[in-house]
Amino acid sequence: MKITLPDGTIKEYSGAVSALKIAEDISPRLADAALTAEINGVLKDLNTVIDADSHVLFHTFKTEAGKDLYWHSTAHLMAQAVKQLFPDVLVTIGPSIEQGFYYDFDRDAPFTDEELSMIENRMKELIAQDLPYSRRELSKQEAIDLFGGMGEKYKLEILSEIPDGETISSYTQGDFIDLCRGPHIPSTGKIKAVKLLKSSGAYWRGDEKNKMLKRIYGISFPSNKELNEYLQFLEEAAKRDHRKLGKDLDLFSISDEVGAGLVLWHPNGAMIRHLIEAFWKDEHLKNGYKLIYTPHVGRSNLWETSGHLGFYKENMYSKMDVEGQDYYIKPMNCPFHLSIYNANHHSYRELPIRLAELGTVYRFERSGVLHGLMRVRGFTQDDAHIICTPEQVDGEVEKLIVFSLNMLRHFGFQEFLIYLSTKPDAAVGRDEDWEMATESLRASLTKLNLPFSVDEGGGAFYGPKIDIKIKDAIGRAWQCTTIQFDFNLSERFNMQYIGADNAPHRPYMIHRAILGSVERFFATLLEYHGGNLPLWLCPTQMMILPITDAQIDYAKSLQDKLQLLGIRCEIDVRSEKIGYKIREAELKKIPYMCIIGKKEAEEGNLTLRRHTKGDLGMMSFDQAVKTIRQEL
Repeated sequence: MKITLPDGTIKEYSGAVSALKIAEDISPRLADAALTAEINGVLKDLNTVIDADSHVLFHTFKTEAGKDLYWHSTAHLMAQAVKQLFPDVLVTIGPSIEQGFYYDFDRDAPFTDEELSMIENRMKELIAQDLPYSRRELSKQEAIDLFGGMGEKYKLEILSEIPDGETISSYTQGDFIDLCRGPHIPSTGKIKAVKLLKSSGAYWRGDEKNKMLKRIYGISFPSNKELNEYLQFLEEAAKRDHRKLGKDLDLFSISDEVGAGLVLWHPNGAMIRHLIEAFWKDEHLKNGYKLIYTPHVGRSNLWETSGHLGFYKENMYSKMDVEGQDYYIKPMNCPFHLSIYNANHHSYRELPIRLAELGTVYRFERSGVLHGLMRVRGFTQDDAHIICTPEQVDGEVEKLIVFSLNMLRHFGFQEFLIYLSTKPDAAVGRDEDWEMATESLRASLTKLNLPFSVDEGGGAFYGPKIDIKIKDAIGRAWQCTTIQFDFNLSERFNMQYIGADNAPHRPYMIHRAILGSVERFFATLLEYHGGNLPLWLCPTQMMILPITDAQIDYAKSLQDKLQLLGIRCEIDVRSEKIGYKIREAELKKIPYMCIIGKKEAEEGNLTLRRHTKGDLGMMSFDQAVKTIRQEL
């Protein structure tokens, strides 16, 4: 029997052998680190016996698959600890998530911090027992009898949806059993460090009509060092949370009176948003785009043509009756852009046509997933559609990538993660169009010498795409730019141009968003910079701080001169000590402070201070302006 490893090495065995034995034969270190084996492309438990020629790959905590089952196994462990401490609690589901895991429990009272500590300590006791995770297969009726006898009604609901005759798998560690496809790590002893992070409410299956459950979030690692590093990361992330910064800096709010997921922009936040949008518009005009505006609502026939009423209706708000006709508030800008294109006949000589809009859309998001500015119900997308001939595709894609990266760099972003997503199994459009579009994306990235990863089959059903994520100072990746071919809407809206042969042709259409949405981009910008925005984006670039009332008139004269020069400034006229005023300006992350005392006023100078750097000394007005402008 031949076992082929990822590097092409072949190990031969005379008979059946477990995956773990193969790992041991490769190296003791691998056997210790291995969490699961991928056998012929399928993840299996390490004790799985292999009895035929196979390709075998081992996953450790360093791989995504390894992390996933490590955290899922820890979720099972947490459920075991909860059941031991609170026997009357009913268990539901406990998946791994992007960072860690959670488990939902049916319990009337929320879990207190003290109870979370008790659960965490019990988990550590179970880890010390090194309990093996054991797979057991059951018939559907056996599973119903087992979990029904335990009174676990949520498991019975899950079982009721599984077709009759299908084999059910469960996993046991110690006195706990759970429905699970698996695989799992070998034993609880593999979990070296665990921390329960918080408890919250969650509806069963995310449906508000169902009972509110109690969810516990946690994280685990193969070492205490990794756990401590992660907890430090969380501490830093909390400092950068855009919701906290938004409140501290008086940028935006979300009011229950107005409605969940609907953002109110305060003057400071509105100024930042204005600066973002003004820069966006100027750059688009420089790069050959035509700016457009479209309505917030459209007739139902528009959304029928686009396919949204057929495939996206659950994310749209209810229809409105307007003089006997059905209207819907828009979830996307695309159909309007295509309607603008179709309002006129076009020749190949006019192409490419680049239409761009900062268009506000509305989508129904369940209240449980709303998150500050990251997930809202009303948001503004920086949408653009490039309509071009096949011969123009390569040039337009390359221009788009360069334009996108230059835009992002202007906001201070430096490190990017780029992904190319290719054709999925279910797709619309001709194969030759998919091949041409994908190759154009790939070739442009290669020509620009940009490293990228390929997500095979990860494209939308209507076209391949490039995604650009930014990486922040604490290692998080944020989705921003998408460059997306669309073979669906161009067909649905029967887009045409007249070619050199005087015949109608279908144009290629590229849909792109550089910022993604203004709201999410704003949140990303805040968290990336920790609230210390680039000077050009700060709503107040300088705070003038008179030491006494006697310097207020001089302070006002400075303000007038600075504003004429385009420097945004305010005066703190409060009767507070200068130290207090400085601390307040520092907390508000005002980039520059201009301190005016008796000497400064008499000599016509000022003392300049820079946030995060401290005192820059006394200088003339012209010197101060020069210092500030060097940073702009």
